Amino acid sequence: MSILVAAVDAGSFSGASRRLGMPLPTVSRKVSELERHLGTRLLIRSTRKLALTDTGEAYLAACKRILDQVGDAERTAAGEHLSPRGDVMLTAPIVFGRLHLVPVVCEFLAQFREINVQLTLSDRNLHLPEDQIDVAVRIGKLPDSSMVAARVGTVKRVVCASPDFLKANGSPAKPGDLVGLPCITFAGPTSGTAWRFGSQGSGQSIDVRARLAVNTAEAAIDAAIQGVGLTQVLSYQAASAVAAGTLKLVLRKFESDPIPVSLVHTSQRLLPLKVRSFLEFASTRLRARLSSVGAMTWA
Repeated sequence: MSILVAAVDAGSFSGASRRLGMPLPTVSRKVSELERHLGTRLLIRSTRKLALTDTGEAYLAACKRILDQVGDAERTAAGEHLSPRGDVMLTAPIVFGRLHLVPVVCEFLAQFREINVQLTLSDRNLHLPEDQIDVAVRIGKLPDSSMVAARVGTVKRVVCASPDFLKANGSPAKPGDLVGLPCITFAGPTSGTAWRFGSQGSGQSIDVRARLAVNTAEAAIDAAIQGVGLTQVLSYQAASAVAAGTLKLVLRKFESDPIPVSLVHTSQRLLPLKVRSFLEFASTRLRARLSSVGAMTWA
């Protein structure tokens, strides 16, 4: 049952193999043995993805209920319901993780002595079941899925430049003024050579001149501080430089709608106590941190 659930969650036998640390042929053989035992077909196999038959969908739901009950029994026997323990697997975008999640994790570890954390910082959205992730930080609108999300705050796209640059080149009064001005772009989920402004459905997109193109927000911010040009980043990425006065925000009234920041985890009837403990601990602290960033950069 566990192998079947892992294969469906991962979307492939190879994904289940990686998740379970089990050889691929073993995964395929075990599912085939289960189908022979039941005398029915559970999965439709293709080169792209696994799909459930009607019988398979009903059986999978029953498997998840049974495995949840087994997990509850094992956690109770191990004492986890009395004292959270074990490993918690986390992931977050690189800059957000370094600035905000790492401090929260360090505080969490100091309070929960029997929990260990494995944190993967990546601007690529990892697949929670396949990559064995318990909790992920997601920035942006979430697609409909079986995942459970708790919003912890919002951020905004902001345009900023150094005071010296603005003194020499003038401060843009409207997005169209960016045309012809030197800009710094980076290949990220919220940036590029076309910068968005305004609300969804009534906003505008401005193609800027990339005087410098980089692949991280940190590099874009460093270059902006040096006076290379304007850059568009997320508010939390620029917050410390704005507070220090090395960057100044412009085009405030044209900023786009706030972007949600969420803690996401897989949908389970009862999460392990170690994961619930982290979610409760991190949610309040991340809300406070994002609120302070908003006060710093949106005032």
